[in-house]
Amino acid sequence: MFFGAGNLIFPPLLGAEAGSSTIPAMVGMLLTAVVLPALAVISVAKHDGLKNLAGSIHPAFATVYAVLIHLLIGPFVAIPRTASTSFEMAVVPFLSDGVSAESLLIMRCIYSFTFFVIATIVALKPTRLKDLLGKVMTPILLILIAVIFVGVVVKFPTVVRQADASYKGHALQHGFVTGYQTMDILAAFNFGAVIAMNIEAFGVKNRKGVAKETILAGIGAGILLCIVYSATAYVGVLCSSKVGNVENGTQILTYAVHACFGIYGKVLIGIIFFIACFNVCVGLLCCCSAYFHELVPKISYFKWLLVFAVFSFVISCAGLNAILNVSLPILKVMCPIAIALTFYGLVRRKRQ
Repeated sequence: MFFGAGNLIFPPLLGAEAGSSTIPAMVGMLLTAVVLPALAVISVAKHDGLKNLAGSIHPAFATVYAVLIHLLIGPFVAIPRTASTSFEMAVVPFLSDGVSAESLLIMRCIYSFTFFVIATIVALKPTRLKDLLGKVMTPILLILIAVIFVGVVVKFPTVVRQADASYKGHALQHGFVTGYQTMDILAAFNFGAVIAMNIEAFGVKNRKGVAKETILAGIGAGILLCIVYSATAYVGVLCSSKVGNVENGTQILTYAVHACFGIYGKVLIGIIFFIACFNVCVGLLCCCSAYFHELVPKISYFKWLLVFAVFSFVISCAGLNAILNVSLPILKVMCPIAIALTFYGLVRRKRQ
């Protein structure tokens, strides 16, 4: 569930821009995109949830911060971004250049509506996520990424260009900020609820057992993400001399698959983005709906799910660029608090 649209966009761009400084830049990115989210999962598991962790500071802080996280990582930014990003990669590449803005808006709205209808249906049974995402969709996603990686390695010569000015001398710091933009440190607090539900579905009922399995899940996901991030960053390194200046990682991935596989490459990258975005969308819908149902029990999980799906649909119709423009100030405020809270939870002894 952590492997979403942002995870596909940022590593290739980092590799293309960092060039010869990719290794230290990747170390920085892995700290904020892998290590810190894994630590956040462990921190939340240690205290039996975000409510207990943040509540040890002050009950009001726990409620306010948890609500903000679930809204910002949920229907305000992250959930609508999944639909908009998958539309840009799975639909737009197959449209003609002469499509009008009005027609594009209509198609985006139709796509987003269908996307959220399917995601809502899956989110009605959150305990089945392990079957749909873990056993089916995630392996397919990893296989498709491996195909792209091998294709690029075979197709392109190993030519590493010099790092951009922004990376020279402080690649580690720049990579740290790049990983920061994946928002995984915030998602880690959200996904704890669904992870716990799926672990309990396996028959693990006691708190210590659930916490232990959650920690193992965090470590396993971290290792897998390191491999995926490194592979996609290397794709950016190999393609950097061909694509020139780019604005985001989607342009690099699109060029790479088109150069290696032609029209089949476009289909491949579209499938990858749809799977990645759909995984995160379902996970976030489940987490947000479960949290607000617990916060306001009078409103059912199903009603919260519908509210968030409809709201996310409306926001997604604004388009990817509009959503990304909103996300930057959110990251600057929310992520430092999340990092501090993560380490606070790790060093603080759990209340008995």
